[in-house]
Amino acid sequence: MPLFRSTREPIDPLVADLTAALDADRVRADGAQRSLAAHDASVFDGGIAGPVCFPETTEEVQAIMRIAEQHGSAVVPRGAGTGLAGGAIPLGRPVVVSTGRMNKVLSVDTDNRIAWVQPGVINLDLSKKLRPKGFHFAPDPSSQQVCTLGGNVANNSGGPHCLAYGVTDAHVVSLEVVLPDGQVAVLGGAEDETPGLDLRGAFVGSEGTLGIATKIGVRITPNAPAVRTLLLSFATVRDAAQTVSDIIAAGVVPAALEVMDQRMTVAVENYVAAGYPTDAAAVLLAEVEGLDGGVEIDAARIEELGRANSATDVRLAGSEKERAALWKGRKTAFGAVAQIAPDYYLHDTVVPRARLADILEQIYEITDRHEVTVMNVFHAGDGNLHPLLVFDAREQGTLERVHAAGAEILRASLAAGGVLSGEHGIGVEKQAYMDELFSPADLDHQNRLRQAFDPACRANPGKVLPMGHSCADIQALREMPTGVWG
Repeated sequence: MPLFRSTREPIDPLVADLTAALDADRVRADGAQRSLAAHDASVFDGGIAGPVCFPETTEEVQAIMRIAEQHGSAVVPRGAGTGLAGGAIPLGRPVVVSTGRMNKVLSVDTDNRIAWVQPGVINLDLSKKLRPKGFHFAPDPSSQQVCTLGGNVANNSGGPHCLAYGVTDAHVVSLEVVLPDGQVAVLGGAEDETPGLDLRGAFVGSEGTLGIATKIGVRITPNAPAVRTLLLSFATVRDAAQTVSDIIAAGVVPAALEVMDQRMTVAVENYVAAGYPTDAAAVLLAEVEGLDGGVEIDAARIEELGRANSATDVRLAGSEKERAALWKGRKTAFGAVAQIAPDYYLHDTVVPRARLADILEQIYEITDRHEVTVMNVFHAGDGNLHPLLVFDAREQGTLERVHAAGAEILRASLAAGGVLSGEHGIGVEKQAYMDELFSPADLDHQNRLRQAFDPACRANPGKVLPMGHSCADIQALREMPTGVWG
């Protein structure tokens, strides 16, 4: 009998098989790495991750999927972790597949205007690579400096310039996807019309519940020959919202129409000195693109409509430096709120443009009643609202008030004829409200579609579909984050 017994824990068979398929450096089961993978950028408590894998090729993702299936483990894909709806929170100790090392731009075809990329390519990096060739990738989320194309596909992300160009779905032509059983499927194609069902369209926005994209074919957009950027100031948020509706009604479709309220512009100015007025109740950042003559006409029309709605000032960016400063202010708005409080809950609903002013007034009333500070910045052109509820989670009872206010904002948006999300996804944040938007039959058919891709429901369980309507309910119930359903 040996005098000493080893205190080393036995190697988990799942971890051992994953390590054999990749290598020890790219399979992490230590507490620190698992803790990092247990959270995303949402306000919800983290889940509990299983081993975290860092594949670099499609074949390695296939191996991970097959090993996870053999061990009965769920799988959760993860990009940069910038999601705001809890979509990347691991439930039930799944294998976490981090696509950050799959970060190559594989090819750029300017003749056919298509680029093939891996899912870990950062959104802004793609546009930087394309810019010398005269192109860019149009969807531009505010997190584009860090978010990845795989995450953009998963959530069908938008951005300020998606008013004219459309959200991610309009810019994805084809996907190479590893299904939960390890098979590879190619969805869509480079042709203008592909035969059969639009499974590409079903996959975009599926939040990792149908498989993992390993190669993405995206449309690339020519850089506009001329751009004009205007900043309009208003004495009321209603005037700014009405101007947005009037611009679209007049047949002008700008590249972007962004509104920020006074609290936000003050925070932005204190943060980056972008050139926003701090005495206006709201500002409208409008940008038009195209040929020189056309943009001059559109810019003049926007100024005319703004002044008809009592704009107190209209300023045209006089240089590329000034234009870049205005956009830097808009893109860093969420970071600027750290001056106000250490935490924020960023909402994402869509309402009809005609109801923008009414819903904004409701949002102010709701947050005042719950004693929560709100700062509004949003994609006004397509009615995509982003109220930020700013708070300090260390203060007792604050998080409960924030969630209560958030729930009322969601329901007010639905009552106005809106939808739950414009670009952040459903994740765990909004799944409890899905049956307020969809009928039981709608949810049943969404679940059937999911099962067609993933019969065992092991891909990102516990997301999107509400409890009672998902084949993954059992997986979802394990280690559910607290504070999700309240």
